[in-house]
Amino acid sequence: MTSSHDKYSLFQAKIDLTATLRWADRLGFTEGICNHFSMLVPGTTDRFLLNPQGIHWSELKASDLLIVNPEGHVLEGKHQIEPTALFIHSRIHLNRPSAKCILHTHMPYATALTCLAGGRLEWCSQSALRYYGRVAYDETFNGLALDVAEGDRMCARLGDCDILFLANHGVIVVGDDLACAFDDLYYLERVCQLQVLAHSTGLPLKIISEEVCQATFEQIKDSREQSYLFLEAIKRILTRESPEFLE
Repeated sequence: MTSSHDKYSLFQAKIDLTATLRWADRLGFTEGICNHFSMLVPGTTDRFLLNPQGIHWSELKASDLLIVNPEGHVLEGKHQIEPTALFIHSRIHLNRPSAKCILHTHMPYATALTCLAGGRLEWCSQSALRYYGRVAYDETFNGLALDVAEGDRMCARLGDCDILFLANHGVIVVGDDLACAFDDLYYLERVCQLQVLAHSTGLPLKIISEEVCQATFEQIKDSREQSYLFLEAIKRILTRESPEFLE
């Protein structure tokens, strides 16, 4: 039996996930109707919320979200699963229990780095240092993620990191909390944009020393309040401007 508290938690989780998807579209992180965000259903380890196939992020409502199990069965929802979403998200949720939410996009500046030979996130800006020691790279583009083996391969490349740059493809951000993971996704694109702009001048990057990188990372890593305040601000704006997302 599902308690009223569990129902409220699920309803709130749907609102929060829908809000991040809608906001990601406003930020230009979308690519057609592709890309996907997932989040474990509160209180469970064997099912997750996922945005469905065919619904643009700008029109998504909380009621459109699917509840899916790792085998790909839709337990709740009226839409279909996008095939690559299943194999990417289910395998990471299964093999990385701490990854309560998984955000995958082809956002342009981060993806641009994946298209460069030896492309790396450089420690040349303050905001970049929130990712110090948290980034992994998949150097091999292996086609679409359309089977368990490819999902497991991506998960293995992610390892214990929170950010995975997928060669010639896009990025994956994982986290134990949606607000913090979305904040990481937002700043990742900003950091990559800044790096691409700095590179475009033709001048060398001013790389920050490892000692200062580590010290600054320590200052940033436990500052989660900003992430929660950001998500609350997003929901206030969407409630005012696009209240149908709550439906």
